[in-house]
Amino acid sequence: MSEENKPAGDDELAEAIVRHEWNQFQNTNNEGGRASCQGNWPVFHQMRLSQFLTWPEGLRRSYADDLDEADRVGRNLVTEKYGRMMASTAPEQYRKTIEPYIPKLSAERVARQEAVIRRQVAWAADFRARYPHLGEAMRVLTTAEDTPDKTSFETYLRGELGTYSDRTLALYEVMVEARRKAGENLTELTILNTVRIGGFDGLDDAEAQLARA
Repeated sequence: MSEENKPAGDDELAEAIVRHEWNQFQNTNNEGGRASCQGNWPVFHQMRLSQFLTWPEGLRRSYADDLDEADRVGRNLVTEKYGRMMASTAPEQYRKTIEPYIPKLSAERVARQEAVIRRQVAWAADFRARYPHLGEAMRVLTTAEDTPDKTSFETYLRGELGTYSDRTLALYEVMVEARRKAGENLTELTILNTVRIGGFDGLDDAEAQLARA
């Protein structure tokens, strides 16, 4: 069965990863108190599961190991992800209160991540052009559009990739390249899962219903 035709939500490992991330998310402290999204398990589950269902098993297992190792050494990858995003959304605070306390990425590692980010931003832009109503529900696209209260797809992805182990990033690069060679769009596959979990038949059905709203 192809990834596109695979029923959403049927993978125990993906479900376990989402639950593990949720547990770390509950321990993420936000300036100004607990964020409302920290109490919204259904949306968190839908968004994160949609992503992990596009991943091959080896990548999932590697990231599951990353989460386990983070627990073992006292890191919180979800907290760190949001902290890394602040390099764009709150740069002064990031430099003073976050950057000194998270792992520093090498220039080679950053370059590899940026190559992945360019590919995924292009996929997201292509998807938004073909499904404008679904696209309106997405984050803004590029880091240039970030504000203190609005984090783009590009910045979010940069924050997330920065938390992966070297092994997980390498497997992620392999997946992205495989999708590219197959003519697939990772944003499209992810949102296909999202709308199916949300009860739509597929992307065209979701787009049409949003157009009528």
